[in-house]
Amino acid sequence: MDETTNISQGGVNNSGDITLGQGDITGRDKITHIANYYGDAAPAALSLHQLPAPPADFTGRVEELADLLTLLGVGQGVTLSGLHGIGGVGKTALALKLAEQIKDRYLDAQFFLDLRGPSDSPLSPADAMSHVIRAYYPLNKLPDSEAELSALYLSVLDGKRALLLMDNARDAAQVAPLKPPASCCLLVTSRNHFHLPGLKSKSLDAMKAEEARALLVRIVPRLSPHPSPAGAPSAKNADRGGSGLPSPVGVVPTARERGLGMGAEAADEIARLCGYLPLALTAAASLLAETEDLDPADFARQLGDERARLELTGFTAGGLETSIEASLNLSYARLPSETARVFCALAVFPADFEALAEEAICDDADHKHLSDLVKRSLTRYDAEKKRYSLHDLARLFANSRLSAADRATLQQRHATHYETVLRAAKELYKKGGDDIKQGLTAFDAERGNIEAGQAWAVGQIDNLPDAAKLCSDYADAGVYVLDLRLHPREQIRWLEAALAAARKLKDRQAEGAWLGNLGLAWADLGDTRKAIEFYEQCLTILGEIGDRRSEGTMLGNLGIAHKNLGETRKAIEFYEQALAIDREIGDRRSEGAALGNLGNAWANLGETCKAIEYHEQQLIIVREIGDRRGEGNALGNLGTAWADLGETRKAIEYHEQALAIDREIGDRRGEGQDLGSLGIAYYNLGETRKAIEFYEQHLTIAREIGDRRGESIALWNMSLALDKLGERTQAIAQAEAALKIKEEIEDPWAEKVRKRLAEWREG
Repeated sequence: MDETTNISQGGVNNSGDITLGQGDITGRDKITHIANYYGDAAPAALSLHQLPAPPADFTGRVEELADLLTLLGVGQGVTLSGLHGIGGVGKTALALKLAEQIKDRYLDAQFFLDLRGPSDSPLSPADAMSHVIRAYYPLNKLPDSEAELSALYLSVLDGKRALLLMDNARDAAQVAPLKPPASCCLLVTSRNHFHLPGLKSKSLDAMKAEEARALLVRIVPRLSPHPSPAGAPSAKNADRGGSGLPSPVGVVPTARERGLGMGAEAADEIARLCGYLPLALTAAASLLAETEDLDPADFARQLGDERARLELTGFTAGGLETSIEASLNLSYARLPSETARVFCALAVFPADFEALAEEAICDDADHKHLSDLVKRSLTRYDAEKKRYSLHDLARLFANSRLSAADRATLQQRHATHYETVLRAAKELYKKGGDDIKQGLTAFDAERGNIEAGQAWAVGQIDNLPDAAKLCSDYADAGVYVLDLRLHPREQIRWLEAALAAARKLKDRQAEGAWLGNLGLAWADLGDTRKAIEFYEQCLTILGEIGDRRSEGTMLGNLGIAHKNLGETRKAIEFYEQALAIDREIGDRRSEGAALGNLGNAWANLGETCKAIEYHEQQLIIVREIGDRRGEGNALGNLGTAWADLGETRKAIEYHEQALAIDREIGDRRGEGQDLGSLGIAYYNLGETRKAIEFYEQHLTIAREIGDRRGESIALWNMSLALDKLGERTQAIAQAEAALKIKEEIEDPWAEKVRKRLAEWREG
């Protein structure tokens, strides 16, 4: 197994001073602090049970819940249900309440994901599928093609009783690929009404008057009804009919007509002025609850005046409903100046966030003001995940209150902070062991913020020198993690931006690194010729700046590229040059990799004994330095080589040792390959049934991790074994499945499988 190595440029790191609200924590200390923060955090993003609780003050919606339960078709196998309505009408809260009521039917898993449909950067279907898959396989590199990813998504959910709540969908194109197997339930919320086969959708309207009133009273008990003294003045506006405000269907008796007191009458008017929309209602109620000396009747008059003003001017932030804008305006006006500043600053977060980030970016020591905003229902807090978020309409409102200068400052702080978070994830990954999972979890949790920060840096390259350096730094910080989390084309976009930044900065070391990593990304896409072009440009720069370690790495990558083109002799020349440099600088790990690559190359030329010599040298080195992954690699290569010499029993010994190591370190891809190799060995010994058992295990793992090439190999090997047992019909079925995959991934072995299938069908 050839080894391809990323270049991590040690000379490019973030050493600027960035205050985190933790004292004088800067440079390396800052990175260590954030790495420790995420290293100690519970990996909530990897949980199979992700449903947040419904809002504690959830009230009413009895009829809507009953309708949705009917749409779900209890016991009828209906798996898709949608909820659409305007922003602020309470779709997410209702969907969470529904999910809470049905989750006991879906005990295997419950997923919650904000698809960010109304935003400028909605989640792609591939990202949404990846979120689900990574709950099962957090360490695996997922398939690059959406077709393969979709197959894996369906595979991990197959037979599972899983509930998926996809919030804030944009359209049918975003949701259609997320349809799960029949054993699952998919709930979708959206501002838009769209058609999707099998999706039973319900429109959500404003709350009923009595439900809106009950919600207000639940948050503000002093609005509860009590007898009204005779002749008491009314808190509501006299001219209700001419206000143009929404009212529930039918005639609704006033609080006075119902014989209730001033509190209830004010509640009626506040509910009406809020348009019976939960977002506006909770903001208004929280302000009253937090401001005990604010008279409800006075507040109702203020709210009515604010609505009238907005309707007269015709202006709201981002086109908000006037009822929502009016309620948020009054809440905002009552905020202390520093709390108001922090509220506006929160608009910089495109996704949910940790308190640590808010303290640093918003300059809010101990997130004091953030906590105050939660109390006032202007910010949401998920106690289980310990993360905060803004309703997207509240974000629009807050953003409209920021000056252009303040917004630019906050965006730079945000981008700088999340580059450091990405670098901290890299440091965790480099530690190995359980820290790898923590590093990947940190990236998964902060991905929306990290991508927004990198995009800001890219957009400012020509305007700010600091942005150019930050853009290059983002690529360096993500050098390991992004390989497992981004599609190669996404990596290419990051690396091309980093390359442009490095050239603008005249940073030759960074330029060389990004050229080399662009080569790796193109190699992942199968464009070996293009990869070689980048490797050669990189090698020229590395020679100029005297970076011998990276030069050795790049020579090895050139060797692998030429081997993949079938130019094995040329590959050996590059491997030998890499080996010489590795020995010159004492890089034992790279020396072991070079020896393994040389062994594989000589094996391809039929020089099996020479290959074994190189693999044995590789094995000595990796054991000496404690490189368990390299040891498993060397043992597997030795097993394959001895099998080529007909020493099948000896080959089995090596493959069994490799299998034990790959299971120990959690290398699922390596484990699958070892099982497949053992299957081949037992097939060659004539133990065909035993061979099939190993092939089946290889097939299971390949499907779990999305290894389409491995899946096709396992299917093909199984078909050969079944044919040997005389089970021709089953053999053809497995070979057809193998051929389908090989054609999809453009495997050169497809033609051989096609010919064998033709022979079997004729025979």
